[in-house]
Amino acid sequence: MGGTMTAEAPPHMAPAQPDGSPWPVPPENGYTVDDFFRLDLPPHTELIDGSLVFVSPQRDFHTMTMFVLERSMQASVPEGFRVRREMAVVLDRRNVPEPDLIVLSAVAVTDRRRTRYDAADVHLAVEVVSPDSESRDRDYKPHKYAEAGIPHFWRVEMSGPHDQVVVYTFELEPTTKKYVPTGVHRDQLKVDVPYPISVDLTEIDRM
Repeated sequence: MGGTMTAEAPPHMAPAQPDGSPWPVPPENGYTVDDFFRLDLPPHTELIDGSLVFVSPQRDFHTMTMFVLERSMQASVPEGFRVRREMAVVLDRRNVPEPDLIVLSAVAVTDRRRTRYDAADVHLAVEVVSPDSESRDRDYKPHKYAEAGIPHFWRVEMSGPHDQVVVYTFELEPTTKKYVPTGVHRDQLKVDVPYPISVDLTEIDRM
């Protein structure tokens, strides 16, 4: 998810609420999960190490890549798994990111009014990198996902002179709690975990 401003910024720099009033000053030790879900926040705000991260407008690449990936993932999802886009995932009391896509256990989907899932329910987190969130999507958030025990991670980037879609896939090494690379996918994404998924990555060029 994109975002260029956190709630730790000076009040005159933080985005205003719809009524023009400033966002609440964060507690001394930052916001917690309970604070996060109690505040009236803009859509897709994330909680990262106790700070609020707001979303910037997304590029066409980001939107269409998410669409192509989600459609293919939904088309082949087996019983026992579910695919969701832009849902909050609680990693710990100070971290609630919103991956672009997740694959989670079907048993976790118990209520259509749910606004969050726990990291223990998630099998795969996907981040489509935006210019203003490169460091978070490439380094910081994968580190947090690995620490929380999410078994698989995909990082999706725009690459080359023709803005090609490239998907980097990773798998958790449980003894070190770190992700190890499992592949770099151009034109065609084909994996067997967390379930067999095949995506024609060139489709975005025809949309």
